[in-house]
Amino acid sequence: MAALFWLSILFVVYTYLGYPLLVYLFSRLQPVAKPQEASNLPVVTLLIAAYNEEKVIAEKLDNSLSLDYPREKLQILVTADGSSDKTADIVQQYAPQGVTLSYIPDRSGKMAAITRAMPLARGEVVVFSDANNMYDSQAIRALVAPYADKNVGATTGAKLIIEDDRQLSSAEGFYWKYESWIKKSETRLSTCTSAVGEMLSIRKELFAPPERAIVNDDRYMVFDLIRRGYRIYYTPQARSHETVSKSAGDEIVRRTRITVGAYQTMAMAAKLLPFDRPMVLWQMLSHKFFRAFVPFAMLLALFSNLALVFWPAQPGPHAFWAIASPFNNIFLALQGMFYAVAVAGNLFPSRGKLGKVLYIPTFLVNSNFAALLGLYSFLTNKNPHLWKRVNR
Repeated sequence: MAALFWLSILFVVYTYLGYPLLVYLFSRLQPVAKPQEASNLPVVTLLIAAYNEEKVIAEKLDNSLSLDYPREKLQILVTADGSSDKTADIVQQYAPQGVTLSYIPDRSGKMAAITRAMPLARGEVVVFSDANNMYDSQAIRALVAPYADKNVGATTGAKLIIEDDRQLSSAEGFYWKYESWIKKSETRLSTCTSAVGEMLSIRKELFAPPERAIVNDDRYMVFDLIRRGYRIYYTPQARSHETVSKSAGDEIVRRTRITVGAYQTMAMAAKLLPFDRPMVLWQMLSHKFFRAFVPFAMLLALFSNLALVFWPAQPGPHAFWAIASPFNNIFLALQGMFYAVAVAGNLFPSRGKLGKVLYIPTFLVNSNFAALLGLYSFLTNKNPHLWKRVNR
């Protein structure tokens, strides 16, 4: 039981802290090699996936039309398959400004909508975006700059959360800063293994539609390009902004869907992982696969600790590592406090800096609870790619 407890704790610590620190340290051993910017700006298609986004699609199109990129080299294409509101009608109002619409009434998921719209894309580079995500004016220029390196197959930018007085926005904002730190290190070491679907660009010639319905289009495309030997380049100068989910419940729904996609790519691991490149394989497993198993490690740590309370080890010179008395009770009390604070954060939200700090356990527990729901959905849901839009 003590061995199970320590292995569980080690797994959680490695996943959240150990891997980020190791990849950072390894990346410091690499020389900084910034790719040269291309002499000529490529033609770019900004492909916006929008499902029932009538509340924000006009703002998104206005934002897209205001980007600092030559208008003759920027195609704005919206795919709104299955939208049952006025999304398609609003997009058509922008046709005089050169906005193109791909729409059919049937709904078959985001990846299917993207695949169907790709033949309409005229750009050498396609930038995938969502309707609720707004770009800084220089975002497209920053995204296309790394393509001067022929080994770069895709680029991704930074997602910034518009923080308000809600604890969730603060926690989510901190999370994306943490992710940005990891992506910078991965890019410097070899290749970034993750991308935000709201700001992912690829060379159009490299786009390969999946053989099956995919939940996380960005994860699939990144993994597929890495498997084919291309680099994914993270450029934090390309920035986008969005608001967080309206409530913790909505955020759990969103993260449940993300985790469904994680399990789906795990099921396709034999075809997607680069087994001939151990360093990149280590990055992908540590960054993108292990997190889906953190909730099981947390549960194992809790139940093994409980077992050691009911059936304590004999005290001795190694009482700490054997979790003998009093350490079995101390560790259980610490875990109890952690989960109590997490529950309190959901039931009694508080304001101020202290409230934001105390919300971190809530954010971690909610995220890992969503991972458990994601596994259940993956095993039982026949159409996980048909996502539920959350309130923002």
